[in-house]
Amino acid sequence: MMRAARLLFDRTAVLFLGVAAGVAIGYAFGVKQQVEVPVTADGAPVVAPGEPGTVEAAVSPDGKPATPAPGGLPVQPAIAENRPIQPGIVNAIAAGRPVRVGVFGDSFGDGIWSALYNQLSRKAGYQVIKYSQQATGFTRYKTLNLEEHDRARLAPAPVDVAVISFGANDMMGVADGGHVYALLTPKWKAAIARRVTSYVAMLRAQGAIVYWVGLPKMREAAYDADVVRMNAFYRDLMAQLGVAFIETAPYSVDGDGRYAAYLPDSSGKPMLMRANDGIHMSMNGYIRITRGLAGRIRSYVDQARARAGGDAPPPPVVAPAPLVMPPPVRPAPKKQPDIEELLDNAFDAEKTEKPEKPVKAPPPKLEDPLPPAKGAPASLLPPDIGGGEDR
Repeated sequence: MMRAARLLFDRTAVLFLGVAAGVAIGYAFGVKQQVEVPVTADGAPVVAPGEPGTVEAAVSPDGKPATPAPGGLPVQPAIAENRPIQPGIVNAIAAGRPVRVGVFGDSFGDGIWSALYNQLSRKAGYQVIKYSQQATGFTRYKTLNLEEHDRARLAPAPVDVAVISFGANDMMGVADGGHVYALLTPKWKAAIARRVTSYVAMLRAQGAIVYWVGLPKMREAAYDADVVRMNAFYRDLMAQLGVAFIETAPYSVDGDGRYAAYLPDSSGKPMLMRANDGIHMSMNGYIRITRGLAGRIRSYVDQARARAGGDAPPPPVVAPAPLVMPPPVRPAPKKQPDIEELLDNAFDAEKTEKPEKPVKAPPPKLEDPLPPAKGAPASLLPPDIGGGEDR
């Protein structure tokens, strides 16, 4: 039993719970900085060259990152989506409904949602919805069954595009069928693959095209080694499922392939890309690793709009969800004293006489003073001790 528990919680020291960091990044950047990207008449984003957070991505004919400028770093390529267009999104566009992009994941997914929210403008007809939830993962079905939970949440309004980012919370053993399997062992992979395959099938059954976002480079070497293996596992699984796997690790490192908290933008200016925990990204970092994904989603939506035809209504402007702000905490009002009470107090103060100054009592005399210390000079002793005969 103890061995099973150790297998299950062998990585608790570096779990990607992200409760504090997820709140700080997912909400501070996602809610307080949910800005709109200016768009042209045809819905294309307008960005200034080299602007931090730009949604531009280098394009090359083979879909690989273009060669960066000297001293620069590669960015995600903008790849045209070549998978089949789902009929649901075509019908939604034809009916004038906004394109729903759902982001599913843990606290890292919170950051992905923030970045896509900033890149896929409401003015261009996108509605980026946060379904990510901190401290969740596919190894934790005893706490929360992700498939059942998200199926219920999507029932009223399915999404057209599903972006998934799980894995960092799953750096532990998994309990399945009454057994516990250690991280990334063959039976661990089989159990997780069953859950993920069923989860993807659930999203597809509701009409969504699915993307899986890999994890970036991590600061701690041992944790990063597990992330590399985790990325390889999901890369292979997504290839079998026909799901686009979005690489992020190559775009989260410096020119030597090492972890770096600061990376240069297109102008060469260092920008903070990582959170202090060495796991999460900053807002600039999340945007950097999702530029290619945002471009690929636009490609998919543009194809769907073309299929919907010229008679389709223009993309609707989706009103932002109202922020639920807690009511301000106001100090309790001070109690106003009663006028009669004030008068009574004033009257009592006048009647109160000042107490007489106390007379200090003389210090008590020592009836039997203690003998002086041995060897003390008699001239330095008090008169009642030093003047008499030797004691």
